[in-house]
Amino acid sequence: MRTQNLTWIVASLALAGCSVGPDYQRPETPTPQAWSSQAGIQSWPDAEWWRGFQSAELDGLMQDARSANFDLAVAVARLKQANAQAIIAGAPLMPSVGAGAGAERQRVRPSYATDHIGFSASLTASYELDFWGELADQANAARFAANSSAFDRQTAELTVQSSVADSYFSLLSLNERVKLAEDNVRASEGVLDAYKARFEVGTASELDLAQQQNVVDEQRAALPPLLEQQRQTRDALAVLVGQLPENLKAPAGSLEGLRLPAVAAGLPSGLLTRRPDVQSAEARLQSANANVKAAVAAMFPSITLTAQGGGASGALSDLFKPAGIFYALVGGASQPIFRGGALEGGRLLSEGQYEEQTAVYRKAVISAFADVEDALAAVELEAKREVAQAAAVSSARKAYDIAQAQLYSGTIDILTVLNTQRSLFQAEDLLAQARLGHAQAVVSLYKALGGGWERTEES
Repeated sequence: MRTQNLTWIVASLALAGCSVGPDYQRPETPTPQAWSSQAGIQSWPDAEWWRGFQSAELDGLMQDARSANFDLAVAVARLKQANAQAIIAGAPLMPSVGAGAGAERQRVRPSYATDHIGFSASLTASYELDFWGELADQANAARFAANSSAFDRQTAELTVQSSVADSYFSLLSLNERVKLAEDNVRASEGVLDAYKARFEVGTASELDLAQQQNVVDEQRAALPPLLEQQRQTRDALAVLVGQLPENLKAPAGSLEGLRLPAVAAGLPSGLLTRRPDVQSAEARLQSANANVKAAVAAMFPSITLTAQGGGASGALSDLFKPAGIFYALVGGASQPIFRGGALEGGRLLSEGQYEEQTAVYRKAVISAFADVEDALAAVELEAKREVAQAAAVSSARKAYDIAQAQLYSGTIDILTVLNTQRSLFQAEDLLAQARLGHAQAVVSLYKALGGGWERTEES
């Protein structure tokens, strides 16, 4: 009868269990009604957004990075650790059960010839009633921390994807700039040969030769830094895809003619569910809130139940006979009274951490909107820059062609030739850089929009 009464008490306490402390509420943050650059557009990028560039090389590099990138491997390992911590934190919510067995031989007095022999076996179970929700809050804190790690892994994947695209486009741009520099060396050498011919017939001076030689030397000096950047960018791309630089087949193309997809930004209200970094910040905030609740619950009494049962006998064959069976059922409660301020300090610490994570979350939200606005503006302005620079190259090329024709007819001075050469060479190099800026602006917009990731119920 007593056992039945105790069972009813335990069941009542378990059902009456509650959670103390403040419940989580998402902090209020401002949300713009529309983007300043693309008002009215309501679509988002596809999951494999990089395929919009229609580059088989880029597709292959993305696949290699997904399977071999070291930063992604680190993020996956950290997620595994966080999930394990969540399992550990949830363990106290379940009963703890243990088994034990023993055998004993004891001589009571040295003068006695007989020994006392005993055998025992027991099963022990203990359970702490989570009446105030402390254990559940601790488990929730660890679960939210694991969610944050999952979002961090997705953020790392998006960062790697954008880094691969940026490095790939940088390498294509450097390929183009190296080729332009080599072409410019040959072109300036051709002009130098023309002045040498004119010098031999007395229609050019030593100053003319020296000035054109200076242009040749400038163009030759421009090559080594570009080749160095090309090598470094290739090596950086190799690291991103988890390969030795010598094993990476470097792309040989250029940005000229590369198709840049049109990127659409959906309504601002949908951005926060598409950015894994914002989701990670909120998960950390939820974890901090759960820790506050657990710290408050730690100041209330704790209730523990312990049960033990088994058998004891002087003969192993009689171990589980009715005469040797024993059991015990114990319930206890404890209330912290004085711990030198440790409990209060723990509550204040968790509240401070919650306030910190609140500020971090709000910053993440504002930064997300700012990232998209910056990226939208960059795409628009870089596109205009590329168009304007292409026009500059066209006019510089026309002036250079006219100067070349007049040079061979002997009706132009050296300064005009020098100016048209330098203008064309600089304009072509700036166009290559403008193409890169436009391509990387598109990549930045994809990244600012969260790539193709969107949170689902499983995320």
